Amino acid sequence: MLDLSTALGIGAAVLLLSVFAVRVSVRLGLPSLLLYLGIGLLIGEAGLGIRFDNAALTQSLGIAALVLILAEGGLTTRWSAVKSSLGQGIALSTVAVVVSIAVTGAALHLLLGLDWRTALLWGAVLSSTDAAAVFSVLRGVGVSKRLVGALELESGLNDAPVFIAVVLLASPDPVSWTTPMLAGYELLDGAVVGLLVGWLGAMGLRRAALPATGLYPVATVAMCVLAYAVGDLMHASGLLATYVTGLVLGNSRLPHRSDTLSFAEGLGWLAQIGLFVLLGLYASPARLLSALIPALVAGAVLLLLARPLSVLLSMTPFRMKWREQVFLSWSGLRGAVPIVLALIPLTRGVPGAERLVDAVFVLVVVLTLVQGGTLPLVARWLGLVKPGDAQEIEVDSAPLDTLGAELLQVRVQPGSKLHGVYLSELRLPLGATISLIVRDEAGFTPSATTRLQEEDQLLVVATEKVRDAAERRLRAVDRAGRYARWKGESGKE
Repeated sequence: MLDLSTALGIGAAVLLLSVFAVRVSVRLGLPSLLLYLGIGLLIGEAGLGIRFDNAALTQSLGIAALVLILAEGGLTTRWSAVKSSLGQGIALSTVAVVVSIAVTGAALHLLLGLDWRTALLWGAVLSSTDAAAVFSVLRGVGVSKRLVGALELESGLNDAPVFIAVVLLASPDPVSWTTPMLAGYELLDGAVVGLLVGWLGAMGLRRAALPATGLYPVATVAMCVLAYAVGDLMHASGLLATYVTGLVLGNSRLPHRSDTLSFAEGLGWLAQIGLFVLLGLYASPARLLSALIPALVAGAVLLLLARPLSVLLSMTPFRMKWREQVFLSWSGLRGAVPIVLALIPLTRGVPGAERLVDAVFVLVVVLTLVQGGTLPLVARWLGLVKPGDAQEIEVDSAPLDTLGAELLQVRVQPGSKLHGVYLSELRLPLGATISLIVRDEAGFTPSATTRLQEEDQLLVVATEKVRDAAERRLRAVDRAGRYARWKGESGKE
């Protein structure tokens, strides 16, 4: 046992190290979870010697962190950016999950000799993608909004059905014909709870006159956590209720919205860091080597068979191009969620659960290295990278919050038809303007006669009302040049 001062000192040092490790992960193009897991292993039993093997506590803290991560995901998701991908996101988080569980379970039953229930349990644990892992790699790749929206919705929605599947398969009760009806009820009820709590929360926060600005972000996140508790107490999906509540609140006109988003983002990072370090601390390196072969077999099944087949079957009704389907298949990164889910059968005494936890831990690391390291290359190889895409910057600024304005960052890529266009020829909508251009690492304030060049970085200030119109105009000129309107190019997806 450590005294309070020592524990706080170690915690602060680990947190600071993890925060600075984000820069390293961004430069390497890999999810930061690998570094956080490594830090946990470093201070664990094989490193500094801190022993932690409480599976029940790890599971509880893991689910609590997952609630905060889903709340942050919902709050920071822009509905206008993902609504066109709603059908794909729901299909990937339901139909694809069922297909992935069935295919993975059947393959592992044959290859590893697992009984059917255990094999399906492995398939369920491995079928959930991780938002933190996906978007730490996906950020800056430059694929279309439709693909990003589908992946974002999938990673936010699929935790709920997967959690239900794991709990049902880890239970000693037999699976009957009523099981799908029960799962459907929990998901539907969770969505209703999320919508109701989000609507009531938005209405209350708009009318409340809290004495301090900092209380609004706290109250907003508390509403998301409350949605989880209400959903869970009603035997509904608390995870889905959390995400839906965050989605409703994040797209409502709340007071001090930018402060709320910044607070939620920081809390999400804190939850991710704590969760990954905790899982690294819980892992036992001495047992991981024996789990290597089962993990590689499961990973090969998941990567080469289950994920592609689940994407193919779930995306067929949407007539998605094969290149986009390949990218979706390769983007199914696994993170901390499967490890947390694997602890559920362990705490319930399911035979062979410890082997599952070790295999999932190894598998997460292997798939993150394989998929995360090659995802940008795959996107370019498939021809899905869109040059000149406008990327929104998350801004924590009170004056912008008061003005109802947003910032966009645009990089003029090589070959873009923005090259050579005068600022006056952009004809951005009233309420949007280019306030800064960075060229050759030097920034300057442009004028109407300033001519854009390749590799320029533009800082665009736009009101919330014209933000989408400004981005569409930038996309249109990027594709068709200064005469985009005459050529019928509107900049839409």
